[in-house]
Amino acid sequence: MDTHGLMFNVVIYLSAAVIAVPVFARLGLGSVLGYLVAGVCIGPFGLGLITNVQDILHFAEFGVVLLLFLIGLELEPRKLWNMRRPILGTGGMQVVGTAVLLFIIAISIGLRWQTAVIAGLGLALSSTAIVLQILGEKSMMGTPAGRTGFSILLFQDIAVIPIIALIPLLGFELINEQGGSGELSTITIIGVMATIFVVGRFFLHHVMRIVASTHLREVFTALSLLLVFGIAMFMDSIGVSMALGAFVAGVLMADSPYRHALESDIEPFKGLLLGLFFISVGMSMDFALLFENPMIIVAITLILMLVKSAVLYIIARVSGLPESQRWFFPFLLCQGGEFGFVLFGFASATGAMESSVANQLILSVALSMALTPILMLIHGRFIEPRFHLVDEMELEQFDETDNPVIIIGFGRFGQVVGRLLLANKITPTLIDHNPEQLERVRRFGYKSYYGDALRLDVLHAAGADRARIIVLAVDDPVVVNQAVMLIRSSFPKVKIMARAYDRGHAMELIDVDIDGFTRETFYSALEMGKETLVNLGYDKSFAVKQAETMRKMDLETLHEQVNVRHDEKAIISIAHTARENLEQTLSADTGENPGLDPSN
Repeated sequence: MDTHGLMFNVVIYLSAAVIAVPVFARLGLGSVLGYLVAGVCIGPFGLGLITNVQDILHFAEFGVVLLLFLIGLELEPRKLWNMRRPILGTGGMQVVGTAVLLFIIAISIGLRWQTAVIAGLGLALSSTAIVLQILGEKSMMGTPAGRTGFSILLFQDIAVIPIIALIPLLGFELINEQGGSGELSTITIIGVMATIFVVGRFFLHHVMRIVASTHLREVFTALSLLLVFGIAMFMDSIGVSMALGAFVAGVLMADSPYRHALESDIEPFKGLLLGLFFISVGMSMDFALLFENPMIIVAITLILMLVKSAVLYIIARVSGLPESQRWFFPFLLCQGGEFGFVLFGFASATGAMESSVANQLILSVALSMALTPILMLIHGRFIEPRFHLVDEMELEQFDETDNPVIIIGFGRFGQVVGRLLLANKITPTLIDHNPEQLERVRRFGYKSYYGDALRLDVLHAAGADRARIIVLAVDDPVVVNQAVMLIRSSFPKVKIMARAYDRGHAMELIDVDIDGFTRETFYSALEMGKETLVNLGYDKSFAVKQAETMRKMDLETLHEQVNVRHDEKAIISIAHTARENLEQTLSADTGENPGLDPSN
């Protein structure tokens, strides 16, 4: 394609998105349906403005690639292990139940058993892109239906690995006739997965540390995209799904200290490319095939959505979802998924499925994806009003335990805070921009991540919208002040505790009505003064009382000086008065009880 043709396609794509998506969103139909309709309008079966649909669909898969990588980043091994029951329970029940029912239907209409197996497994998968988009737009990720749906999607994404490995074996006869080997293809897939694991586990971490030490954001962003696209292209070169490779890479990087930085760098690209993916799905809908076999395509689509809805509704009841969400759950997940395009195309190429059947299934999956926003509209108009969809109490409990504390800056100051929290079984999210510091604290078992306190995307990725408290332990007062303003404006419900560099900085924090602050040297100096009194012969309880009195009076003085801190004479006057009052108070305490230890 020449440069002019490429630019023309870009302009058409952006124009269709800008026109269709706001209109559909304004009508309450959702952005996904807007993208799909835009694709139908500009594609070969609409106005015919773009005809090279397959090339664009192939490029648009990068949106799903980035989405699956970001999902993988959230799944550190410990978190996956903690979620094993909902993932294996609800996810396994949904995939196995749907696949078995669809297999029986496929066999009953005369399809080969190999074709029936792949059709059942492929159609059992839902669209991760559409479901997460809808949950995000409706702010329902924290609801029981959202959490259960996410568990099912995780199982489906993981299940793609053995399904892809199985397909060459099912197409073994045809491959063998062509001189290939199904076993070799399966072994190749397993070998590639092992290679990605070894490289990701033992090599990428060190490369990221070196790049992060340059403190050049654009280079780190380039490395992030290179990581995702490089693995995706590698997987594609051997005939395996790019999205699957990205998902595996994301899981491997989930326990990396650079997880949040990776997530925040990739997030903007994901949204734009996902939109392109939805548009390309609309463009790729083969209406000629639909017009040739309308009854067959409609029947496949309805059977797919009805069977899957029935299984999902049973799961909703068994899982104990609130009655208000039992219908929302099947409406949300009853469509086919983007992995269906990959699986059916791969199955057709390996001879495990007839190409004519694969084309019909691919079109049915696309139609089911297009119908999902309409189902959401029907649910919102006719079913949702009968219930209160969000159980506020349950949602709050989930959010409070999800990410209670974020500590930004994990040097000497932040480490003390973190140790106290961990001692009380509170695991904070730790963020620091110094890769060497991250390496040191991780050796002691801390979970820490690379990121910048002044980047809103990093704060979002770290869970600031779900956190109860953010501790700013950074040693730069300018950064602390800017971070306070950013957090205050973006996350008004979260409490902020900050490290004050000195007395003047403490006044600035009082001005912005911060929830709490600690002057970094005041308390340590006060502790030393207390220990000095004890070593001079005063008993410990007396020294503690003196130090506490000084702390309270100093804090009162600090608040008095805030409003006059630009008037040096007023500051000095208040300081003199405060010192005299402190001396009188402490002298009175000493006169009543000198606190001298007779043993000294």
